[in-house]
Amino acid sequence: MVIDLSKFRTFDFNEGVPYFSITNNGITFNKSVIMKMKYPTHVRLLINESEKQVAVQACGEFDDKAVQFYKEKPNGVLSVRWNAKDLINTIARLCDWNLDLTSYKVNGVLVPELNLMLFDLNKAVTMV
Repeated sequence: MVIDLSKFRTFDFNEGVPYFSITNNGITFNKSVIMKMKYPTHVRLLINESEKQVAVQACGEFDDKAVQFYKEKPNGVLSVRWNAKDLINTIARLCDWNLDLTSYKVNGVLVPELNLMLFDLNKAVTMV
């Protein structure tokens, strides 16, 4: 029996589920976000206030409102942390969260045709 493997891809067990966590001190994107988005060095952060969604879209370094995202670290840790207080406050206000009391985790969904990771804040879960 001959099987055509050209349409198969190897599953990467190292990636895991993409998510970001948000605390009063910052937002951290896990390694899966970085890996599934193919290690983008710059992204745009998009916020849909009416639907309470956040998207991180890969872009070029000189694109409008591009911010640095993935940067290889000497210790090899794969994560991105943003400490922008304005961003933290914006998300907390949008969701009516008190981040002094509770931290949240929001899973992401890769949208490859738009080169972005979408996070639905309505589906956030509290972190213990």
